[in-house]
Amino acid sequence: MNCGKQFVSRSRKKSTANHLLVHYVFHRQTALQLAKQYGKSERWVRDTLVQARPAAPSVVPGKTVIIPDVTFFGRDYGILVCRDPHRKKNIYWCEVTRETIAEYHKARFALEAQGVIITGVTIDGKRGVRHLFSDVPVQICQFHQAKVVTKYLTRKPKLPAGQELRQLTLQLKHMNEQLFTALLNDWHLKWGDFLKERTYAEDGKHWAYTHRRTRAAYRSLKTNLPYLFTYQKYPELKLPNTTNSADGYFNTLKDLLRTHRGMSKAKRYLLISKILAR
Repeated sequence: MNCGKQFVSRSRKKSTANHLLVHYVFHRQTALQLAKQYGKSERWVRDTLVQARPAAPSVVPGKTVIIPDVTFFGRDYGILVCRDPHRKKNIYWCEVTRETIAEYHKARFALEAQGVIITGVTIDGKRGVRHLFSDVPVQICQFHQAKVVTKYLTRKPKLPAGQELRQLTLQLKHMNEQLFTALLNDWHLKWGDFLKERTYAEDGKHWAYTHRRTRAAYRSLKTNLPYLFTYQKYPELKLPNTTNSADGYFNTLKDLLRTHRGMSKAKRYLLISKILAR
């Protein structure tokens, strides 16, 4: 009889903890506000919150495409998330201290162990991740590619070669691979000699390419070109051409956590799991 009462009591505590957690996370209520609402102390609220269990991912065995990505909350704490863009669900997440290929490999292994058959991925461009999924169609996020080019050329390039290359990159989403490749080749034919220009040191022996940043922007486009239009080659997979589905969720995640700064790692993960499982 006592065991039954203990079970009911524990079940009620977990239910109360989960209810508090919903208000704490999604309604942005503080421990003080919840204490007043429940007629309890702040300490009771905090002690009850930690009794809630971290939420688990929603995994459905079968074929799916995924968006794997990492977001960081400071220097040495991040979350690797695999998102199913079709179901609009996060199907895997794990705490990480660094973004390594080993962590992505662990994520893939865990998903496949649960019966998930990965038919394609959309990634932000990390080279090792691309190789990890070399057996399935890989789409590199066009938005991230544009960001890389902008990083090298800035938003307002001073030289005509940079201006033209950035404008071409910004049209990625409106083109197909054949057209973009032709225009990129035309750009290189026009500015090839410009890219070869060298600046020599005073000794006349040592030199460096004068327009290194423009060269780097072009090289990035040329290297990633085979993966920028994968979504058009496999229309049946409905691969997203960007990682916006995951990026948008990361923004929401950080916005909700901003209300509760200074929490312990354990509590932060509790909140993160609740948000990611929604």
